[in-house]
Amino acid sequence: MAIRRPFRGIGFAAALFAAASLLTVAPEAQADARTQAQAQTRAAPEPKAPEEFVALRDVDKSILQEIRYPTEHNFVGEPVDGYRQPLCIVTKDTAKALHKAQVSFLKRGYSLKVYDCYRPQRAVDHFVAWAKDLDDQRMKDEFYPRVDKTRLFEDGYIAEKSGHSRGSTVDLTLVKLPAQPTRPYEPGEPLVPCFAPQEERFPDNSIDMGTGFDCFDTLSHTLDPRVQGEQRENRLRLKDGLEAAGFTNLPEEWWHFTLSDETFPDSYFDFPVDRRSLEGKRK
Repeated sequence: MAIRRPFRGIGFAAALFAAASLLTVAPEAQADARTQAQAQTRAAPEPKAPEEFVALRDVDKSILQEIRYPTEHNFVGEPVDGYRQPLCIVTKDTAKALHKAQVSFLKRGYSLKVYDCYRPQRAVDHFVAWAKDLDDQRMKDEFYPRVDKTRLFEDGYIAEKSGHSRGSTVDLTLVKLPAQPTRPYEPGEPLVPCFAPQEERFPDNSIDMGTGFDCFDTLSHTLDPRVQGEQRENRLRLKDGLEAAGFTNLPEEWWHFTLSDETFPDSYFDFPVDRRSLEGKRK
């Protein structure tokens, strides 16, 4: 069998020069490609909310809002992707049902207060990435002091999909009227377990539900038998009032309610939380 030997003439030298040139240019070309891709991503229009979505304030201005995820006071410890304004966005059906519940609560001297409403998929992705980063424990002492971070998925505290992204789920509580202001959270301040007595944990103007919002602990289960007395009565007051307006409670979270007759039971949206998402809504 004949053995082919490399040709070492002018053509071979030219080939070597061309290869060297490619090696030199390739990283720059790759960088240019990345820059172009990033520019295209920035230039791509953000998705808009379907016409069935509204800002809750446009339906009921009396419902209090303390939207946590645009701030640093949440279990991630930083503003969450997709939350560009502290705004509650929900479907029209959900807003109407919340208004119905609010009318009933106002008659009894209480107001609803929402912590979170519609949640874009990019925010859920942020939660998932945070949960996989086992070195990030900055908010553990408040939000999951008794849960090892390696168990957040297995125990159901974090998932890759959320009912909030469908627009008919809300996280909320009750505030006794007249409402007292809640002081702002100071990043870096000492953290207190979310299940500590109300007078010890981060101050919230809501009535005592036994734990704070987003407390990753079994004490957050709505009907946990260890929660008794006034705290249990408060949870049942919220649960009964919202169920009468057409909502269903998630048993593992006393604050989590979904409209039983969802507008989009099978759709997960990713438009940002801001007013512009509601402008020129897609049909």
